[in-house]
Amino acid sequence: MSSNISLNSVVAVAATTEENVLVVHCNITDIEGQTYDTSYCSRPDDPYGLNPAVRAWLATNPSFPIQPFAPPTAAEIRAGMPALTARQLRIGLVNNGFAPARVDAVIETMPEGPEKETARIEWEYATTFVRGHPFISVVGGALGLSEAQIDEIWWTAIDF
Repeated sequence: MSSNISLNSVVAVAATTEENVLVVHCNITDIEGQTYDTSYCSRPDDPYGLNPAVRAWLATNPSFPIQPFAPPTAAEIRAGMPALTARQLRIGLVNNGFAPARVDAVIETMPEGPEKETARIEWEYATTFVRGHPFISVVGGALGLSEAQIDEIWWTAIDF
């Protein structure tokens, strides 16, 4: 086991919203001797861990391209949304004018078959709901909600 972290290579460097704070996509060897690819957030005045090696590498490679910051897409944001418990989802719907019976009605209007039965099982038995699951968009769309409106309900439901 080594007591040092080493920077083996740098694949890409990307800017963030903060000045001089960079995300470095690199290959490292950690203090346990494990070598792997990782993304490392480097701050200019951080004297700890891998950062001195990263900043030294950046100083000796000033022409290495730094990709501009690109804000996350709506799909990327949705993928990072926390799961909701069944309770949170139902209270979120109720607080936005959608009684759980309306979700039952949406499911009942689906054509008979495995998709309808799967939707019924999801609604009745799931203990958590993931924002990116197709059930959420299908039911939300049937309730007349846009993806942005579903997102807003989701964010407010986290607090319940």
